[in-house]
Amino acid sequence: MTPRDRFLAILNGNLPDDRFPIIEWATWWHLTLERWRGEGLPADLDYIGIKRYLGLDIDYQLWFPQADYAVPSKPEGHWIESAADYDAIRDHLYPWPPRFNPEEWSNRRKEQEAGDAVIWISLNGFFWWPRVLFGIERHLYAFYDEPELMHRINEDQANYMLRCLNAMKDVFVPDFMTFAEDMSYNHGPMISKVQFDEFMAPYYRKVIPWLLEHDVKVLIDSDGDVEPLIPWFEEVGVEGILPLERMAGVDVNRIRENHPKWIMIGGFDKTVMHLGEDRMRAEFERLLPLMRTSRFIPSVDHQTPPGVSMDDFRIYYRLLTEYANKAVTSPAS
Repeated sequence: MTPRDRFLAILNGNLPDDRFPIIEWATWWHLTLERWRGEGLPADLDYIGIKRYLGLDIDYQLWFPQADYAVPSKPEGHWIESAADYDAIRDHLYPWPPRFNPEEWSNRRKEQEAGDAVIWISLNGFFWWPRVLFGIERHLYAFYDEPELMHRINEDQANYMLRCLNAMKDVFVPDFMTFAEDMSYNHGPMISKVQFDEFMAPYYRKVIPWLLEHDVKVLIDSDGDVEPLIPWFEEVGVEGILPLERMAGVDVNRIRENHPKWIMIGGFDKTVMHLGEDRMRAEFERLLPLMRTSRFIPSVDHQTPPGVSMDDFRIYYRLLTEYANKAVTSPAS
């Protein structure tokens, strides 16, 4: 099987014939790479070059930026406080045509079609994007103080997403996508289900049908304890989530019990990666039953921290390869 065949098999609820995908969906902290370059990582490699150097399967990610390069600098961590502020910068938002190089992504599509790479895209979601504009604190107040503006922002964002997706499909169609949200912390969601239903769900329901119609798997990217959010997102058509941070109390095996068809990527506790082979092996043993159910691809549960040496990562990679094979040799009944 090709790397893409394996990846799509998992996302569709099957097991590959030979091994699991071996990916790191999140590229590395710059401090991690600075350390690794001091430990022998070639200095001239970009992120794809690093993945090839380490022996990982290749995935290409495209973000669609929502602001152009001329947007004024953000004062005090936010761009807007009111509808007038939004109007003042709106000409610098939702740039058109969308900022991606069709020739570059056409070449990547050829790798995708040959099975040598997976392509995915990320869009700023309906919690994330207003927060970018308002700043963290003002955004949480805006659910109460600026409800009309919140709806206007997310309506604009949904329309822009659909324009970007229609422009993109003439060049390539991704294998999966993520809505960037980061709407949980280690004690659960930052908003209520009532707020989700009013301010976010209508716009997911506007965009997700396009994605499903084009066979794009739809995932959420949110840190923190995401388990309470899963039923909310299932209602609007989302199919999975990443990165599943263990340190936030996320239990991927419990998620599988409660959500049998939920797609998960990540889940490997990054905080054990510097503690030696035995701790890393125990973590893979924790994940192995879930791997055998499919719809789960093990990967670091966010970017590899700088406390992890190059030798530590080589141990992790060796064990990931071992368990990528073990998961298909005696699958669960």
